[in-house]
Amino acid sequence: MHNDTAADDFSRAKNKARMQTILNTLTWRNPDLLSFYEVTSLIKPKSETYLGMRTIPVDRIIGSEGRYHDFSAAFFPKRELLRNRWESIDSAMIGDVILPPISVYSLGGYYFVRDGNHRVSVAKSKGVEFIDAEVVELDSQIPLRAGMTMKELREAVVAYERKDFIDQYKPDYLPMDEISFTVPGAYPEMVNHILVHKYYVNQEYPYEISFEEAAKSWYANVYFPIVNEIRKQHLLAAFPGQTEADMYMWIVRKWDEYKRIENKNITAAEAVRRIGRESRRNPFTRLARYIRYYLLRFLKR
Repeated sequence: MHNDTAADDFSRAKNKARMQTILNTLTWRNPDLLSFYEVTSLIKPKSETYLGMRTIPVDRIIGSEGRYHDFSAAFFPKRELLRNRWESIDSAMIGDVILPPISVYSLGGYYFVRDGNHRVSVAKSKGVEFIDAEVVELDSQIPLRAGMTMKELREAVVAYERKDFIDQYKPDYLPMDEISFTVPGAYPEMVNHILVHKYYVNQEYPYEISFEEAAKSWYANVYFPIVNEIRKQHLLAAFPGQTEADMYMWIVRKWDEYKRIENKNITAAEAVRRIGRESRRNPFTRLARYIRYYLLRFLKR
């Protein structure tokens, strides 16, 4: 009897996963759970603490360490190969069998399953509110929430990094309304650019210049000339979704690549002009770039 009920429960849960996938696809949202490794690669926790056994809310479990492709965003089973294990756990719960606790990472008040994905899936399908778990807590300065997509997480990371830069350096001396990145890691990389510029400028002075002085010089002599050339070449039109600051960062990398491959010194302006010529020379490349941009928007939501 339990086996028949469990089989029906799995079929219903799998149908819910299918419907959720369709709805998420229609609304350009990722139908999968959050990947623990993708999230931590963005958030970069600095420490972890073993909290031991806890009773945690099931509705705050939002991702998985290794099985995020097997379940929908609501933790319904997506694959037929999950059936046997899923049904055995469902039968055990129907028969009031005490199951071992799951194992999770806690991050920002939410949880990612290390072990026990099927138990969480069955619990969610049955409307169970709490589940016993062995918890390892990771520190996080980035706020998470249920239903968060990777795109929204990247935006939260960028917003945090921008705020951290402003709080630390008080950059009233820079036009921060113009300098706006959309890629995680760009603000710390910008600081590194300023510090490298500071090192070279200091070679010409008998004293150590301040970060503010270096930043002003970097903006006037490095950042703005490149951005001005970007505007002349109308490069933003060829790279949808990018800001001028994003383009600056990408061009600096391309500039370094040109110099390394060709083993000769070229100016930043020439690097920008070369990129402009390359983008105009092949219209199919530009079309592919547009398609790739909008496809990635869909896949990463």
